[in-house]
Amino acid sequence: MRTIKPIKLGSYKTDISEPLTAAEMGKLWAAYMGNSMGICILSYFLKHVDDKDIKTLLENALTLSEGFLKEIEDIFKKENFFPPKGFSLEEDVNLGAPRLFQDEYYPHYLKYISKAGLSIYSIAIPLVYRKDIKEFFTNCIISTIELMDQIKEILMNKGLINKPPIIPVPDKPDFVTNDFLNGFFGHVRPLHALEITHFYDNIENNVTSKALITAFAQVVKDERIRKLFEKGREMTAENVQQYMQMLQDASLPAPSLLDDLITTTTFSPFSDKIMLFHKMDMFSMKIRAFGNSVAVNGRHDVGYLYTKSFLKIGKFVEDAAKLMIENGWMEHPPIAPERGQ
Repeated sequence: MRTIKPIKLGSYKTDISEPLTAAEMGKLWAAYMGNSMGICILSYFLKHVDDKDIKTLLENALTLSEGFLKEIEDIFKKENFFPPKGFSLEEDVNLGAPRLFQDEYYPHYLKYISKAGLSIYSIAIPLVYRKDIKEFFTNCIISTIELMDQIKEILMNKGLINKPPIIPVPDKPDFVTNDFLNGFFGHVRPLHALEITHFYDNIENNVTSKALITAFAQVVKDERIRKLFEKGREMTAENVQQYMQMLQDASLPAPSLLDDLITTTTFSPFSDKIMLFHKMDMFSMKIRAFGNSVAVNGRHDVGYLYTKSFLKIGKFVEDAAKLMIENGWMEHPPIAPERGQ
């Protein structure tokens, strides 16, 4: 592969003595919250795992989260930046609680949260300028990609997942015709590769999310949060069914449900706070995924399906945020000064 030519300019604007920008603060804050949550979840999973390969995978993921959190804390300390409270092993997880998931669920969960991490880190790269912050997020991406490779290897080798569908290889350039956008009327073309990709990805995300919210609804203590989780579970189930139907109509396979990997325990290993935050965060990630899906879509019926999903999930995130605020659990990201009267 050809590499680009180096440019040696140098700028004091990228020096580590420069103050943090809003983008640098915001992305560090988000990474701190996500990894402090991840440490709690992964520490509990490690108390209930028998498969030695999956255990090593969980240990690797926990090591990364702990390392990322420590690096962010060091940056915050240099900047006199008071870190968010986030989540802790003392307040937000009961490591002695009974098993909530079978081992086979863990690699699927790790794949989901690794996607979320890569999303935060990759979006940060074009927006951060200070050398140490850029290097931090670059290292986060490299480490998370290495973890993702291990996750996919375990999922495939243990027969826990099927790769995305196979379609014919093009034998010549092809250009769209007038029916390219049709979805409800007239001749409807087959799904193209990018539409298939995002349906597969959204199904994969949603079956993982559905299993997690089903488990959380089973153990959560607050009845209002339980009802919200049940609503989110039904919404997710509907989305999964619709996306799977799109692939099935094209005679293409789809990922399988994971609900059978949940145990029957009703004893909660997690605080209501961390479970509500986690699901609010996961549903927010779905909104981003739907935006990416719509951006590469052509058919009207596919766009309409994602738009409906977007609106419903936006309402779930809003309702979750209201409960977080009412309980005094929702931390404020760094904020601009109030200039008005």
